[in-house]
Amino acid sequence: QMPRTLSVLLTLIFTFASFGQDRNKSLTVKFISETIVPDGILDEVVWETLESATEYWEYFPLDSIQARQQSYIKIAYDEKNLYVGIKANSSGKNYALQSLKRDFRGSGSDSFSLVFDTFNDGTNAFLFGINPYGVRREALISGGGAGQRDFNLSWDVKWQGDAKMYDNYFTAEMVIPLSSLKFKEGASKWRFNSYRIETQSNERSTWTRIPQNQQIYNLAFMGELIFEKPLGKSKTPLALIPYINALSQKDFETDEGTNTIKVGGDAKVAIGNSMNLDVTINPDFSQVEVDDQVTNLTRFEVSLPEKRQFFIDNSDLFSSFGDQRDANPFFSRRIGIASDTADNAIENKIIGGIRLSGKLTKDLRVGLLNLQTAEDDENEIPSNNNTMLALQHRVFSRSNVGMFFINRQAFKDYDFVAQEEKYNRVLGIDYNLASEDNTWNGQFYTHKSIQPGDNIGNFSSGASMNYNSRTYKFYGKGIYLDEDFSSDLGFVRRTDIVKGIVSLERIFWPAKGSIQNHAIEFFPIVIWSPTRNFQNTDYDLRTSWEVNFKNQTALGVGVNNSYTYLFDTFDPTDTDGGVPLPSDQGYHYNNVEFNYQSDMRKLFSYNAEATVGRFYNGKRFSVESRMTLRLQPKAFISLLVNYDQITLPDPHPSADIWLVSPKIDFTFSKSLFWSTLVQYSNQRDNLGINSRLQWRFAPLSDLFIVYNDNYFVNSFEPKGRSINLKLTYWLNI
Repeated sequence: QMPRTLSVLLTLIFTFASFGQDRNKSLTVKFISETIVPDGILDEVVWETLESATEYWEYFPLDSIQARQQSYIKIAYDEKNLYVGIKANSSGKNYALQSLKRDFRGSGSDSFSLVFDTFNDGTNAFLFGINPYGVRREALISGGGAGQRDFNLSWDVKWQGDAKMYDNYFTAEMVIPLSSLKFKEGASKWRFNSYRIETQSNERSTWTRIPQNQQIYNLAFMGELIFEKPLGKSKTPLALIPYINALSQKDFETDEGTNTIKVGGDAKVAIGNSMNLDVTINPDFSQVEVDDQVTNLTRFEVSLPEKRQFFIDNSDLFSSFGDQRDANPFFSRRIGIASDTADNAIENKIIGGIRLSGKLTKDLRVGLLNLQTAEDDENEIPSNNNTMLALQHRVFSRSNVGMFFINRQAFKDYDFVAQEEKYNRVLGIDYNLASEDNTWNGQFYTHKSIQPGDNIGNFSSGASMNYNSRTYKFYGKGIYLDEDFSSDLGFVRRTDIVKGIVSLERIFWPAKGSIQNHAIEFFPIVIWSPTRNFQNTDYDLRTSWEVNFKNQTALGVGVNNSYTYLFDTFDPTDTDGGVPLPSDQGYHYNNVEFNYQSDMRKLFSYNAEATVGRFYNGKRFSVESRMTLRLQPKAFISLLVNYDQITLPDPHPSADIWLVSPKIDFTFSKSLFWSTLVQYSNQRDNLGINSRLQWRFAPLSDLFIVYNDNYFVNSFEPKGRSINLKLTYWLNI
C-alpha cells in the first residue's frame, strides 16, 4: 500500500511541476524581409530558417502525455505583418468541418487556433484559427478565458490565410496585419499558446499544457513569443465602412407597405497601438442573424446574446460588470430597442455614436460609449442619449478593479415622459479575482442607481467565489438587489431579493475503461425578499450526476426540488384569456431531468433532454432535442425541437407548447453563403422565415440579400414581410 501511495504522490508532484515548467516555453520570432504568399503551401525558403514550436501536449483524452499527432508552428514578422506557418500531423484526410463559412465553431470540427495575449495581462487575448480546408475564424477572449462566455466569435478583422491537405498532415499559412492587433509599442514579447482539435484520432492538444479542468483557451497557461527586435508603432490606416440598404416591407396587420433606401456607415480610427475609436452614423443591422426564439416558462425576461458588430469589440469592458444573470448594469441590446404604447418591443433607430476603447497604459483599460437614439412621437419613445464610461485596472497577476458610470437621459422634455423617468444613472465598482493558475476566481461588486427624486438606497451588491481543481469544484455566490435599484441600460431580472447559491461538485477520473470522467453535484439556490421580512420566496435544490465518455458522448441525470411563492398572478402557459395561478401563494414541486449528447464528430449528431415531474400545482413533461447533419464541405443542417406539455388543474389552462426550428447553411464557396432559418412557436403565435444570401466580394466587404416573412400560427395569416439588399464595403485610407 505504501509504495502505491508514494507513487501516486510523486505522480501528482511531477504533474503540477511539469505544468509550471511548461508555462516557461518560448518561441523566438524572427524579423524578415522576404515576401510570404499565404497560399497554405510552405514553399518559401524563409520557413526553413525559422525556429519551430512543437512538443504539443495532449489535452484530451489525457492531459499527462505528449500529443500523438504532433504540430509545428513557425512565426516571423516584418514592419507590417505577422507570418505564421503551420504543419499538423494527422491520421488521414477524413477531416470534420461544418461548412466553408468563416467563424466556424470548434466543437466537433478539426481546427488549429493561435492565441495572442499581446499585453501579457492574462485577461484578454486575440485568437486566429484555421481548419484543413483553409476556412478562417477569429475571436476575442476575455475574462482570462475562464468560461464559455469569455469566447466571442462575433469579432471580425482583416487577415489572410489558407491551408493545403496532404495524406497524413496538412499545412497552413497566415498573414495577420499588426494593425489588426493591439499591443504596446516597443514590446519585445507576448504571451502565446496554440491548441488543436484532431477529430480522426479523437485528440485535442495544446502547445503549453493545460489541465482538463480548465478551458482549452484559458489564459493562465501560456508560453511566450520573443521578438527578435522590439515591435514598432502599428501603422493602422483609417478604415471607412459605408453601406447602402434598399428595403421593401409590408405590415399586413395595418396593410401598410414602405420602400426605403438607407445610407450610413462606420469609421475605425486607431489611436496609437492600443486604442480604437469607432464611429457609427445611422447604423443598420438588417443583415445580422435573427434571434433564436425560446420557450419561456418563467415569470421573467430572457437574455439574448448581442450579435451587432459595433458592440462586439472590447465588449467585455462594458458588459462584464455585476452579475451576468441577475444584475448586469449594462446590456447593449437595450440600445436600439424600445417599448411602444402597447408595451411591445420595437426597433428604436440609432442616429449615431462613438466607442473609444483599449489600453491607456500597460495595466489600465478604458472604454467610453455614447449613442444617440431617435425620438418616436407616435409610439411615445423619447430621443435618449446613452453613455457609459468604464475603467479597468489590473492588480496582482491576473486580477483587476473596475469602475463605471452609466447615464441614460432623455434629450429634451417630453409630455409623455414622467419626471422620474427623464434619466437613469448607475455607478459602481467591481473587483475581479483570478489566481495565477486559475484555481480561484471571484467577484465582488457594489452598484448604485440614481433616478430623479430617488437617490437614497438603490443598491445592487454581490460576491462570488469559485474553486476549480481536478477533483473538486466549489462555487458560492450571494446577491443583494434593493427594491428600487434600476438600470435602464442593463439586464435586471428582478429586484428586492437576497439570493444565495452554493455548488459542491466531486469529479472522478477512472484509470481505465471508456469513461473519461464522471461527477456528482449538489447545487442549492435560495431567494429571500428583504421588504417582506426576508420571506423565503424561492428555492431550487438540485442534485445531478454527469458522465463524459472518451468517445465524446455524455449523459446526465438530475433531481430538482423547487418552491415558488407568487406575489402576482401567473399563467406559465401564456394562454390568451386563461385563468392564471393565484397570487400570495406558495407552490412546492419537483422533477427529474435526463440528458444525452452524442459524438459531435459524426456527420449526424444530436443532443436530447427530457424533464418530467410536478410544475406549480400541475404537471410538466418536456423534451428538447437539437440534431445536426453535415454534408461536407458544403452544407450544415440543424433541427431544434422543443415540446412542453403543461397540465394544470381546472380552471387553469393546460397547453402543448411547441418550438420547432430547422436551419440550413449552404456554402457555395468560401465567399458565397446562403442560410435559411425557420422558427415555429405556438407560444409566440409566430412562424418566422429568415433567409440570407451573403457574398463576400472583398475582405470584410459584403453584399447581402435578406428575406423575412412572419405568420400567425393559428390562423396562418401573414404578419409582416420584408426583403432588403444591403451593400457594405471596407475601405482603408
